[in-house]
Amino acid sequence: MKITRYLFLLAFPLYLISCRTSKPMPNYLQNVRDTTYNELQIAELRIQKNDLLGIQVYSASTKPEISDAIYNLPSPSGSSGGGGAQGSASSGGYLVDSKGDIEYPRIGLIHAEGLTKQQLADVIKRRINEKDSVLTNPSVIIRFQNLKVTVLGEVNSQGVLTIPGEKVTILEAIGLAGGINDFGLKDQVKVIREIDGKREVGLINLSTDTLFKSPYYNLMQNDVVLVDPTRKKAKKAETDVTLQRAAFGLSLITTIALLYSIFK
Repeated sequence: MKITRYLFLLAFPLYLISCRTSKPMPNYLQNVRDTTYNELQIAELRIQKNDLLGIQVYSASTKPEISDAIYNLPSPSGSSGGGGAQGSASSGGYLVDSKGDIEYPRIGLIHAEGLTKQQLADVIKRRINEKDSVLTNPSVIIRFQNLKVTVLGEVNSQGVLTIPGEKVTILEAIGLAGGINDFGLKDQVKVIREIDGKREVGLINLSTDTLFKSPYYNLMQNDVVLVDPTRKKAKKAETDVTLQRAAFGLSLITTIALLYSIFK
């Protein structure tokens, strides 16, 4: 009878630990009212090192297969010229090298880092007009071919996400990663970004509507989104260890009590 009482006294604190309540975590856009944001300012992406650019030249020429084609040749794979710029023949894209340059057919070396797509298109168009009077009203179309962001931490599927378009918000990226799990902080999400060779870390709160005004709401290529764990996860790990140890001790005491009752 005394042994049973002791076992109950040991098990009761464990029951209290397992039933302990925790502070509820904030939800996405918690307590946000129905409203409209009329001023949406989306920063245009700027070209960075290691970006892969798809570039096509078109014109109103009567023989585009002759006049346009010479400017649409893929760069030879693994070749370098001038500043060491390389192109990808398999994708027909142009890789921005470690100096921020690309090597373009018949034009030569162009410094692309820091430019928007339109600015680079204007540079290519101007260089074409300087070298060639055959093209009639040339136009240049540029696309990012390797736009990607990385989502790490307390999400259901962390990893590198390849973005098919050229615009992705932090909510879309987290959605593609399966959402934040039960142990992730929604009000202190970190975005690691590299601009002009410098890294910066920004915090964004997904539980309030202030996230729409954050410069990190619209992600840029190569951004890293990091979702930190809550204290709840650390406490759960500690509780699990405590319960495992207590369960082992309880089973040991039960075994000893059973043997005692058999052989006494």
